[in-house]
Amino acid sequence: MAKEATARARVDAELKEQAESILAECGLTASQGISLFYRQVVLNRGLPFPVKIPNAKTRRVLRESEKGRGVTRFESEHALYEDLGI
Repeated sequence: MAKEATARARVDAELKEQAESILAECGLTASQGISLFYRQVVLNRGLPFPVKIPNAKTRRVLRESEKGRGVTRFESEHALYEDLGI
């Protein structure tokens, strides 16, 4: 069996750039990140995270939050915790 193989996929350019930037912050290359994902798929015998279709209410809230409506922003985590009373 070959020690290496090539996996090719077409992805949105912006998504690729954002993901590779985050992987770089973690000290990983894109290839290492993809290998890590594949290993987790094998270990979990499926996707390593739940995949769900959002219901109508969740979709509506997500659309509204993307427009900045119904979203409270905090200057710090301390301010958030204070607002939550914790």
